[in-house]
Amino acid sequence: MSIASVEAQKQLDRIVALGYPDVADMSAAAFRSLARPLIEALEQSDLGSNILLVPTRELVSPESLIARTSINRMAGFTTMPPRDIASFLPQDGFEPPEGPFYLVVDPHTGTCYINREPDVARKLIDSDDRLPLTLEEGLAIATQHPEWLLEKNGFNLLGSRSADGRVPSIWMSQNAPRLGAVWPNSRHTWLGNAYCMARRGISLFL
Repeated sequence: MSIASVEAQKQLDRIVALGYPDVADMSAAAFRSLARPLIEALEQSDLGSNILLVPTRELVSPESLIARTSINRMAGFTTMPPRDIASFLPQDGFEPPEGPFYLVVDPHTGTCYINREPDVARKLIDSDDRLPLTLEEGLAIATQHPEWLLEKNGFNLLGSRSADGRVPSIWMSQNAPRLGAVWPNSRHTWLGNAYCMARRGISLFL
């Protein structure tokens, strides 16, 4: 097994333990079987451990996922209604690869873009040949690496946006992960703008 396949399996085990199969309305075995082709393909990959295994919203809707994150036994939360959360859709060019699961390569909380307005940060990320993360990918960071919110920073997710222009954000509030949203012309000293270097679906490994 490769470093990447071991890491992806570890992340799959975590989200199964957190009840993602229940959200997807299927058994744990059926849920695992959907990830198996991608994890098996990774056995021939030279990717390292800095990856995220991300289920698409067609498999797991994002509305309830923040509540399944936690830091020091403090569960994540949001004050946004489910309809609001569901309205944050991937922007053109940042749609997930096909398949129930895909990988994000080299994710980062965007510390170098901290305290930047989302619209400004988006241009900087583009000029640096990086890809802004989506809502689903940010939830994957908060799920797999909640300590990053403490050790690094909270972050905007510029790859997703609602119809009114807001972008989703995840940060620490009341000692727990919080999902919220900001306007594209606002800046916050505690928010970076998260990015990755690539997205890869199963088709890229076959």
